[in-house]
Amino acid sequence: MFGDLFEEDYSSVSNNQYGKGKKLKTKALEPPAPREFTNLCGIRNQGGTCYLNSLLQTLHFTPEFREALFSLGPEELGSFEDKDKPDAKVRIIPLQLQRLFAQLLLLDQEAASTTDLTDSFGWTSNEEMRQHDVQELNRILFSALETSLVGTSGHDLISRLYHGTIVNQIVCKECNNVSEKQEDFLDLTVAVKNVSGLEDALWNMYVEEEFFDYDNLYHCGTCDRLVKAAKSAKLRKLPPFLTISLLRFNFDFVKCERYKETSCYTFPLRINLKPFCEQSEVDDLEYIYDLFSVIIHKGGCYGGHYHVYIKDVDHLGNWQFQEEKSKPDVNLKNLQNEEEIDDPLVILRAILLQEENNLIPVDQLGQKLLKKIGLSWNKKYRKQHGPLRKFLQLHSQIFLLSSDESTVSLLKNHSFQAEPDFQRNDQKIFKTCTSEAPGLNDSTCCPHWFDINDSKVQPIKEEDIKQQFQGKESAYMLFYRKSQLQRPPEARANPRYMVPCHLLNEMDAANIELQTKRAECDSANNDFELHLHLGPQYHFFNGALHPVVSQTESMWDLIFDKRKTLGDLRQSIFQLLEFWEGDMVLSVAKLVPAGLHLYQTLDGDELTLCETEIADGEDIFVWNGVEVGGIQIQTGIDCEPLVLNVLHLETSRQGENCQQIVEAPHVFPSNAEVGTLFTALAMPVGVLLTSSAESAGEERWAAVPKEDMKKTFRELGLRNGSSILIQDSKNDNSLLPKQGKQSPSVNEMDWLQVKNLCQLESEEKQVKISATVNTVVLDIRIKAIKEFKLMKELAENSCLRPIDRNGKLLCPVPDSYTLKEAELKMGSSLGLCLGKAPTSSQLFLFFAMGSNVQPGTEMEIIVEETTSVRDCLKIMLEKSGLPGDTWHLRKMDWCFEAGEPLYEEDATLKELMICSGDTLLVIEGKLPPPGFLKVHIWWYQPRGPSEHWKSHQDRTNCMPSQDRVWRAASTQGAPGNVPVEVSLLYLGDVEISEDASLVDLKSQAMTLPLFPEFAAPSPAFLRAWMVENRRPGRLLRSDRQPLKEYKLGRRNEICLEPLRKEENLGPQDMLLRTQMRIPGTRAYVPAMDLVWDTARGWTAGSLRQRVADFYSLPVEKTEIAKYFPEKFEWLPISSWNQQITKRKKKKKQDNLQGAPYYLKDGDTIGIKNLLVDDDDDFSTIRDDAGKEKQKQLALGKKKSTAAALMIYT
Repeated sequence: MFGDLFEEDYSSVSNNQYGKGKKLKTKALEPPAPREFTNLCGIRNQGGTCYLNSLLQTLHFTPEFREALFSLGPEELGSFEDKDKPDAKVRIIPLQLQRLFAQLLLLDQEAASTTDLTDSFGWTSNEEMRQHDVQELNRILFSALETSLVGTSGHDLISRLYHGTIVNQIVCKECNNVSEKQEDFLDLTVAVKNVSGLEDALWNMYVEEEFFDYDNLYHCGTCDRLVKAAKSAKLRKLPPFLTISLLRFNFDFVKCERYKETSCYTFPLRINLKPFCEQSEVDDLEYIYDLFSVIIHKGGCYGGHYHVYIKDVDHLGNWQFQEEKSKPDVNLKNLQNEEEIDDPLVILRAILLQEENNLIPVDQLGQKLLKKIGLSWNKKYRKQHGPLRKFLQLHSQIFLLSSDESTVSLLKNHSFQAEPDFQRNDQKIFKTCTSEAPGLNDSTCCPHWFDINDSKVQPIKEEDIKQQFQGKESAYMLFYRKSQLQRPPEARANPRYMVPCHLLNEMDAANIELQTKRAECDSANNDFELHLHLGPQYHFFNGALHPVVSQTESMWDLIFDKRKTLGDLRQSIFQLLEFWEGDMVLSVAKLVPAGLHLYQTLDGDELTLCETEIADGEDIFVWNGVEVGGIQIQTGIDCEPLVLNVLHLETSRQGENCQQIVEAPHVFPSNAEVGTLFTALAMPVGVLLTSSAESAGEERWAAVPKEDMKKTFRELGLRNGSSILIQDSKNDNSLLPKQGKQSPSVNEMDWLQVKNLCQLESEEKQVKISATVNTVVLDIRIKAIKEFKLMKELAENSCLRPIDRNGKLLCPVPDSYTLKEAELKMGSSLGLCLGKAPTSSQLFLFFAMGSNVQPGTEMEIIVEETTSVRDCLKIMLEKSGLPGDTWHLRKMDWCFEAGEPLYEEDATLKELMICSGDTLLVIEGKLPPPGFLKVHIWWYQPRGPSEHWKSHQDRTNCMPSQDRVWRAASTQGAPGNVPVEVSLLYLGDVEISEDASLVDLKSQAMTLPLFPEFAAPSPAFLRAWMVENRRPGRLLRSDRQPLKEYKLGRRNEICLEPLRKEENLGPQDMLLRTQMRIPGTRAYVPAMDLVWDTARGWTAGSLRQRVADFYSLPVEKTEIAKYFPEKFEWLPISSWNQQITKRKKKKKQDNLQGAPYYLKDGDTIGIKNLLVDDDDDFSTIRDDAGKEKQKQLALGKKKSTAAALMIYT
């Protein structure tokens, strides 16, 4: 059936650890879900592998098989890392089974994957989608495993656990001679048809005899003639684990078709096999077997689905039954004392006692309470007892909250008065059959059965097995184990028991990776960005809110979890805005053409942001709810400001109307009456006309009747951008023609301006060409040539090029385009230039030499879009007259800087998505070959120049050139002895493979000519940083990690910092620059490096404890603050998130990685010893000077802006 599906395929097996380097067949968008309440792991179905999943789960829940497989170490099985070595023997199938069992035991995911295992079988995707027979799979898998284990200490694993022996005997009735034949078996195949159950079938097979007589005589070798005889079969040797296959599928010879036997077929939970075995002196208990697995088939003979009922022998799972939600009141009535139902201490303690180690996350505690009593904490207890976390804190003699308040447990030595009554009530709240017997193997203990259906695992009761006796969903394979098999006590509820160390480490690392990915995914899915607009920084002007200074300074971006409440959001804003005083009101705002307008006010602090329907990227206005800048603000959609274009006759100085129409935008509330327009504009009451667009692109005007003057602008159907024409009612000369069409005097521009840039003399330098959006560019070009009175020959050798605001000529426009297709607006300027426009298969490109491009220095070429990068570079070098081949191309990015190099020199411009109008930069320097990096190496001296550093600069020159030394000024307010500038000395370039490690890069950097001047005995004495914005940025930690895993990119620069001793930073270690403040002064001692292990959390308390230990200070007398050099400010690090606000008395978990600290490697931390320095100030004299300088710069900028506005007006 399976053919060669189980031949070991060494080429298809990944040598990765969990989740690394694996070739997945489907790309998972999210990390796998964690285990459900059963704490057991299912197996994902690859399409048709439910039969495989059921068998693997049975083997996994056979602890003797699992532990025997774990006992085979890498010295016998090999390892995945050696699979490519020619002489290495790697036994793939047992290795993959080991890893799968370890994942099922330890990996916190809802379901494991069998992709690696089926790949080791040599299965194709077709086989994974095709369903096979589980009985046949059992035999083939055992055979393949036996073959793979030949030559190891586990060579007899299958034989020892599953092989049994049957003896067939024929007894001659004449001479009593016995002829026997012995055969081995892996499983017993028993009949189902016309049999009532398993014991009946075994009786027919191994008790009843078959007689040879009459016409069916037996030839006896001893008698040498045909004689009467009796044939029988017996079980001679029983294996520790007995597998029984039920013959559910049969063939109907009348109908000539297969069918499934669905009649009732019973099997016992415990069976005595002694009647079916040869007689011996073995203890009777050796014949007693207990059922521990039932593989079930649901469906017919041509298809269906497999799942398995499994007995959890080691109690690895959480086997607990919950009351039906529809009957919560019945459970409560069964309790002896109704008052104890109302006592949350009783209920919460009941829940915790059912948890492993009496520990549970607080969020799950609330969920379990809802499931058990049918009511949530808020509905049942909040009014009387307050929030759940507050209740747990108030009863600290019973409950113990973790430091971050995420988990709660029961105190071991607490007293509880109603203990006996509670235990009785507890058993009624939960229908849990957990055994209280002292021995794990005691037959009286309540067995834990689970239904494992691919990924889903559900607890079941033992009596549920009877449902699988008959029907289309019925038992197909039975697995029994000897009842005398003892399990050690330490194996109970211990999934790590007997798991090899290398697999334990692998699973622990995988769990950490899963937690990280889930946290990232949770953050990506539940965090959204809010734009906070601060009321004190806005003023009301021209019908809407506008920032006083700039939009950037008036708006703060806040990343927030949408599952949190509005009260949490208000609390966070209070903490961010330390200057805020009085009430705080949050209103949803939107940017409309008139400015910022406020809509609904957010109420209900207990509601989550999802429930308030706040969207991602929402604008939130923070104010007092009444006024802004002394002006009362109207909110809501009814008063939304509208920007209307008002047209009226210009009034002369003498007060007379001219014939010139003036158009100007004005803002009106949408709920204002239309008649108020005259008052607002201080104009006499006249006739109003509103415009409506026609399909032909024209506008028609309609007069507003007098009775509609009381209507609002919104009721009149006016929107942003609508036009209103005011006409004097005394003037009989209408501005509009009688048919009502728009007067020519109010037509918008319908022309283009064309400049003569052909370097040919002409009477006109620029002309206006009338056009519409559907006018073809060729027609405009021909008209311009005629208007300029130029030679007709230009019609074949000229083109039109748009001119931007800076006067730069842009890419030529193809003649076949319409103005709409060319995205040219009316009134735009075009240049008539010599040369043809590129065809549809050509590209018009700008290019320049070097990265420092000055405006107007770009050159132009037209090339085919199929031209390769190499050929394009040659054309550019020929046109610019540059020699040599040490050049490469880069595309200018949106910041007008040199972007990534075009590495694929043989790729076409079209393949690299180069478009007409793009600018390419010709940069000196040859690109490294594929798979190599060119790294710029800098030397970093963080604590101020040393004597050696100074002497080197003295030898080179007194003022190092900009190409050699960077002096970044963003730390100019650094405290104490921290240097005003960060000095980076350029050492040279290193060309290195992407597969090389960080230590290889350091070693090569030490060979650069300038490097020997700086003493570093080995690469271990160098610390590597990424250079970002001309200063150290991200810290590169692991020396053995390949460079490609750092994702350095192509434009990579690294600075090296000398160390006095070797260091080995772990992934959870944070490197900080700490400085102790000098008492009585406003200065600090030189900085010292401090390594902080953040594995226990990024909390302020944890960092303060580490700093106190490092400086040997009492933690309660230690004060710390982070320095922000760009603001010249110190921010004290304290339990800021536990401040109580006026709106919401609730604590929030702090994380120094987030706002407002954003702590990262290399940050400066100031330290105070409160025993000798008890003031609150962390700042230095240099900070004061820096703030004053910033203030003067801002004041000067404000004055220059005001002066510019005066000149403009």
